[in-house]
Amino acid sequence: MAPSKRNRLLEFYTKLASFNVENLFVNKRKPGPPRKIFVNLDLPQDYWDNKGKAKPEHVYNTNQVITSKYTLLTFLPRNLLEQFRRIANVFFLLIAVLQFFGVFNTISPGLVILPLLIVVGITAVKDGYEDVKRHQSDRQVNHTSVMVLSSSEWNNPNIMQPKSRTFVRGLIPKRLRPQAVKPNTVNVEKTGGVSDGSNQDQLAMFPEDVEFDEVIPEHERRFSFHSHHVKRPHWKTIIWEDVCVGDIVKIRDNESFPADILICATSEDENVAFVETKNLDGETNLKSRTSVPELIHMRTAAACANKENAFSIELDRPDNNMFRLNSTVNIAHATPSRVSADMSNILLRGTVLRNTSWVIGVVLFTGEDTKIVQNSGGTPSKQSKVERQMNPQVILNLILLAMMATACAIVDSVLEKRDYPGGAPWLYDDNTSGDNPSINGLITWAFALITFQNIVPISLYISIEAVRTCQAAFIYFDSHMVYEKTGQTTLARSWNLSDDLGQIEYIFSDKTGTLTQNSMVFRQCSIGGQIYTGDPEDDSSPKARESIPSNSDSISEDAPDLPTKETAAATGKQPFFHSNKLSKDISTILHSDSTSPNAALARALNGFFTVLALCHTVLTSVDPDTGKIEYKAQSPDEAALVKAAADVGYVFRGREREILYLQTPFTNDKDHLADQKDKYEKYELLNILEFNSTRKRMSVVLRRLDGDDGRVFLLMKGADNVVFDRLKAGVDQPLKDQTEMHLSEFANEGLRTLTLAYKIVSDQEYEAWSHRYHEATVALDNREEKIDAVSDELEQNLRLLGATAIEDKLQEGVAETIADLKRAGIKIWVATGDKLETAIEGGMVVLVRCMGRCHSRCTSSSIVGSDNGSRPGGFILVIDGAALGDAFADENNKDLLLRLAMLCEGVICCRVSPLQKALVVKLVKDGLGAMTLAIGDGANDVSMIQAADVGVGISGEEGLQAVNSSDYAIAQFRFLKRLLLVHGHWSYARNGNMILNFFYKNIVCIGVLWWFQIYDAWSSAYAFEYTYLLFWNSFWTIAPVIAIGIFDRIAGSWFSMKWFVLYMLDGIYQSTIIYFLINYTYSSTPTSRSDGYGQYQYEFTTTMVFSAVLVANLFNGLNTAVWTGWVFFAVFIGIILVWIYTAIYDLISPGWFYTPVYGNNIFVFHSAYFWLCLPLTVCLALAPRYILKAYKFIFTPDDLDIMRWANKINPDRDYAKEAYLHNGLAALRRSSSRAISTRDAEGSASNLSLHTTDSYRRSRSALPGPQQSTASFSASRTDMSTGIRSVHRGFDFSVEEGGPAMRRMQSNLSERRGNSQLGGPKAKSGSKRSRVLSLIKRKPNVHAPPT
Repeated sequence: MAPSKRNRLLEFYTKLASFNVENLFVNKRKPGPPRKIFVNLDLPQDYWDNKGKAKPEHVYNTNQVITSKYTLLTFLPRNLLEQFRRIANVFFLLIAVLQFFGVFNTISPGLVILPLLIVVGITAVKDGYEDVKRHQSDRQVNHTSVMVLSSSEWNNPNIMQPKSRTFVRGLIPKRLRPQAVKPNTVNVEKTGGVSDGSNQDQLAMFPEDVEFDEVIPEHERRFSFHSHHVKRPHWKTIIWEDVCVGDIVKIRDNESFPADILICATSEDENVAFVETKNLDGETNLKSRTSVPELIHMRTAAACANKENAFSIELDRPDNNMFRLNSTVNIAHATPSRVSADMSNILLRGTVLRNTSWVIGVVLFTGEDTKIVQNSGGTPSKQSKVERQMNPQVILNLILLAMMATACAIVDSVLEKRDYPGGAPWLYDDNTSGDNPSINGLITWAFALITFQNIVPISLYISIEAVRTCQAAFIYFDSHMVYEKTGQTTLARSWNLSDDLGQIEYIFSDKTGTLTQNSMVFRQCSIGGQIYTGDPEDDSSPKARESIPSNSDSISEDAPDLPTKETAAATGKQPFFHSNKLSKDISTILHSDSTSPNAALARALNGFFTVLALCHTVLTSVDPDTGKIEYKAQSPDEAALVKAAADVGYVFRGREREILYLQTPFTNDKDHLADQKDKYEKYELLNILEFNSTRKRMSVVLRRLDGDDGRVFLLMKGADNVVFDRLKAGVDQPLKDQTEMHLSEFANEGLRTLTLAYKIVSDQEYEAWSHRYHEATVALDNREEKIDAVSDELEQNLRLLGATAIEDKLQEGVAETIADLKRAGIKIWVATGDKLETAIEGGMVVLVRCMGRCHSRCTSSSIVGSDNGSRPGGFILVIDGAALGDAFADENNKDLLLRLAMLCEGVICCRVSPLQKALVVKLVKDGLGAMTLAIGDGANDVSMIQAADVGVGISGEEGLQAVNSSDYAIAQFRFLKRLLLVHGHWSYARNGNMILNFFYKNIVCIGVLWWFQIYDAWSSAYAFEYTYLLFWNSFWTIAPVIAIGIFDRIAGSWFSMKWFVLYMLDGIYQSTIIYFLINYTYSSTPTSRSDGYGQYQYEFTTTMVFSAVLVANLFNGLNTAVWTGWVFFAVFIGIILVWIYTAIYDLISPGWFYTPVYGNNIFVFHSAYFWLCLPLTVCLALAPRYILKAYKFIFTPDDLDIMRWANKINPDRDYAKEAYLHNGLAALRRSSSRAISTRDAEGSASNLSLHTTDSYRRSRSALPGPQQSTASFSASRTDMSTGIRSVHRGFDFSVEEGGPAMRRMQSNLSERRGNSQLGGPKAKSGSKRSRVLSLIKRKPNVHAPPT
């Protein structure tokens, strides 16, 4: 039965320890019912109850999103519950209440409870300050402005809940609140029929928050001074939190969406909108969304407010599925009257409008009902691990206190029963109902709790809060963690987690914007067997950025033949691509012809950059003010490729429907042509064979319109293995081998690669294939499979051109930071919304290239292969969201996934939703009991940040949502290294050492009081004068432990139950030495006075006070690793104060107020016993710890001891440099260990992939300092669903698959295909450019091209 009781007690404590306060205050959002939204319609009668009030199910959540914890109503109860999770606080409250009863009163009851009030008050003020900061961040988001429809004749009938009165809103008067700030400054876009800006003077009469779609008549402009006076339908600026369900909003380019919105119309001809979703799923490529076709006429405020445009929208209930939303639009006066809408018509909160002038839509879900908020939870109340570890230690001390009090009660009662019959004078009249041995035993028990209460010091919690405040200030003022570009400092938003930073074992990181810059830079290319490398450019420094011209993102209409940095066609943030070797070769081929020795080089260069400039879906636009061309690409990869082609002179000039225009370095010979477009090469776009994850390639079929004979070309870019398999057999084998070697070199450098090829298609072949392709596109069954099969027929017998290498640039210092974190033994997992290929490539860059050393608990298994232990490198597990869904559905699968992940060097979770990110964190946090940290910069990272023990938000380009929910806010990922390895480690070591020394010093004091009970009939009386005990934790011994917590520099782990017990034993031993040595010294003779009188109790107990203060402070100093001026001051200030206090306090005569020690200083300071006992007790008390430290340093030194001694012998030696000297392949080898059986691997998810690096380069950059190891990215890839292993050479290409924009483009081509004739116009002949282009038809020269 005993074990069963212990188990129940353990279960009770576990439940108590895991109790979450937020569960009482965070409303669990229950999914509402399916909703119906009305636009230009009145609500049905059944939406109202019989009292005329709206039914609750038809009242929608406000758009106010709050990430803070408290409100004015919940602050007091929630904060008190959070603080009284500390068992010590409950104990202090009971002791304070106990002393309100007269029998237990020692001093004023108000004075007794004052320390507890101070502790609770200071903590409450700190928590309130932190939450005010969260409210201010929330307000910054909630008060972002947006344009909504407004008119005197239009109103939104849908009903919303009232907004919450938050902490800040309740405290700050309305007149002092700042007004809403304008969003991104964007030129006001006008719709069809709108003037080109001439009405700006007319709009000047109207308030700034009003925008019209048309010219305003004079009589309306003259009398409209306020937005509520304007009767004409217009767009009015409001703040996000005022947006309601059913509102019609207008979003402009580069603005974020305030809610989940149904698209009605866009500024584009095809009513397509492009959105950036990296804030939701981490993907960098733009997604296309399209409007509901039946609502595209709602392009102006007047059309939206027109009562004839009435409709309703039926929706599913709100849920957290980011990829599914089904709705039906019921249009009152249209045929058909019911139209379906899905995610392709929806704009989600958290996404940003790009490359689209404006979008008009209807708000569907607001606030807590939006997809992004549904994927996040309430702000958790986090408690540090040190505090959680303190609770068992406090419980142990409370048990010890209870035992001490019980012992005093029992012995006191027994002694009274024994001595009362003998007529003991101190027991006179000790036989009443309220005064007898039994009752007095209970009173003694309670009084003992008060006497020995310092065994759990309340001042410890005050000290911890003070120290953590200083540690947060150290983080804030650390100049090494300030981002120079913006001046942003690192901010501790939760001060109570500083010691958790030093215990992190696993880091979960987002990729896009956190590890990478989302800036694709064209670095190298392989053309015709030659590598062209871009000239080095310091594009990361502020000076370099400032030197870039303001119009560097545009293309000059009069670009020279060979672009320079000033005249380059730079379309984005990427640096200018320039290669001296490439420029020389292009200049050479300008005068080449078919008989020139440079013919092969001319064919290769011309074909390569023609493919780059034409094989894409990039759109162009011309800035009306500057006349510059701007590229609009869905994918940053495509933008980098097209930009690189433009940088070398192959400028894509846009398209007119299916006609593509290309400017090349050869267009100067056409300057005599009047029409600018006649100077460009023209191509007819016939087909787009789009990219998807199965094909891993993209092709376009083009017809040259101004060439010799209007030939048809197929241009392709894709993965190297896919392209190589489709090359013409027996042709260009040396070129293929050379390109394959170059691809491996590119992959070794962590670059993303694409391979380019082309094919000339005969008219007969294309005509037959086009017919088959058209049949496949209209097939009802297996359409996608048939299209892929027919596409593959044409994509054969290709000719290789070369390969590209793009760098997905890491954030500054990411490589070194991850390398050092891994050297510290911290595991790093990447959780991203990117697709599989992008996640693999990014993970290879981040997790493998940055490895300084490999760490793994288990190194080989039947899955990873038995030889892995003898090979450097390791395996990376890649798992997508679908496989995670299967893994989390079953506990056995979760356990299998966790054990498999432990075998790998890194884990990459791709295509995961925000909620799945949180589940991955909890899998490791709960499954391993490890300390976790999550870091991200977007709203999709909020759930992960809240689920981890420590959440870090990056103030990046994706908004402040992550920062608002984080515990620490940093500007860049590289600051994480210093935050963890310096501030985190020191905070953990300092706080742990401080807490142990705090418990110790109170055991010394309580121990002396306890030993006194033996000679005081166990009456729980105080040994020394009460003020000495009162000031023990306030003045005498507080400074050294505070100095440890603030100024010490400790390396190692200093906080565990083992160390706690050791310090307690030290305290007990020292209290024994102090009490008994001094007691027997004074009691060994009749008197220590010169007048012959017996010594007073406070004479020898005051000596004990001095000895205890000396021993405790010097012991704390002995446990301090680094002595500074502040440490010296802290150690000796308490000793000095107790001397000064005794000298002054003992001089106070009874005429002022009563003190029991008046004149005591004369007897104490004149006694030889006092001066003899102090050095004797100090030496004997400190001897065991000092001898133990000396023995350890001499005979069993650790690394820190050795480094200290070496630094003492040779203080000028640079150990920071030498720490990285011997880290070759030997350091990378993994130790062998047991293998797991094949049976353990059964049931793994189908979408798991393992990647292993086969080798590491031994070459390293010049020392000193931490170096980045260069891994070989020619890695093997094993698909666990098929068992197929292939070579991975860094292929990646990010593009939206099957989006609305691509479907519209394919539809237009399909419609035109029926009317198109195969024969095209013949090209003009005789030009130098035509002769060079004709070279592409010839067989390339397989010999080494000239240099």
